[in-house]
Amino acid sequence: MSMETTTSFSRIALSFEDRVARLTLRNPPVNVIDVPMMEELAQIIAQVESQQETTVLVIAGDGKSFSAGADVVAHAPDKMQDMLGKFHAVIRTLLKLRKITIASVHGHCLGGGAELAMVCDLVYTTESAQWGFPEIKLGFYPPVACTGLAALIGLKRAAEMILTGRNISGTEAAQIGLATRAVPDQQMQRFVEASLQGLLRFSPAALAITKKAFYSWDAMHFDKGLARAENICFEELIRTEDAVEGVRAFLEKREPQWKGR
Repeated sequence: MSMETTTSFSRIALSFEDRVARLTLRNPPVNVIDVPMMEELAQIIAQVESQQETTVLVIAGDGKSFSAGADVVAHAPDKMQDMLGKFHAVIRTLLKLRKITIASVHGHCLGGGAELAMVCDLVYTTESAQWGFPEIKLGFYPPVACTGLAALIGLKRAAEMILTGRNISGTEAAQIGLATRAVPDQQMQRFVEASLQGLLRFSPAALAITKKAFYSWDAMHFDKGLARAENICFEELIRTEDAVEGVRAFLEKREPQWKGR
C-alpha cells in the first residue's frame, strides 16, 4: 500500500506518494503568483530535489485555474526587481531540477503562470484552457517568455503572443508546441495519471541523466538570455512613465494613457 504525505503552506499544497510529488497552487480565486507564493515555490522545489525516491513532480492549480499570473501590484517599479528576482530564481531552479516535471493546466494559464508551465518537461492542458502573455497590456514584457518561447513555438508565433497579448485556447497551445498535448476537460486527470504511470516504469537515474543531456545546449543560452532580459527590464523598462501608468490603470480599472516615455 502506498503512503501519502501532504504538507500545506499558505499558498501551496505539497504531497508525496510513491515516487510522485504533487504541487498544487492555492491562492484563490485564480492562483495569482505573489511574492509569498514565489518564496514557497523555491522552498518546495528544493525539498522535492532532495527527495531521492521522487521521480516526477506534477504542478497543478486548485479551483478553476492553473494560474492567472504574477501579482500585478508587484509590477510597480519599486517592487519589480525583488519580485522578478524571486520568480526567476524559481524558474531557474525548476529548469535545473533532476526530476521530470509535468504541468497539468486548466482554466487560466497567463503571464507568469504560463511561464511556469512552459518550462516544465511535459505540459498537458485542457482544450478549453486559456493561455496568454498579457504583460504588454500593462506596459511590461514577460522575461521568461521573451527568452524561451520562440524555441518552443517559433519566432513569429512567439512575437505575436508577446507583442499583442492575445490569448489562445489549450487546443491551439498544443497545436503550436506551447503544450505537449490538449485533452478534453473531463479526461485531464486520467490522462495525467496514465502519463505518470508510463514514466514510473523507467529508471529514475536514466530519466534524470537523459533530462540533463537533453537540455544541456538550451540551458546555456537560456541563462544568458534571461539575464539580458532582466537587465533590459531593470535598466530601461521600469524607468519609463508607462511602466507606472500600466499598473495604475489596471488597479483603477481604466484604459491606460500611454506617454511613450
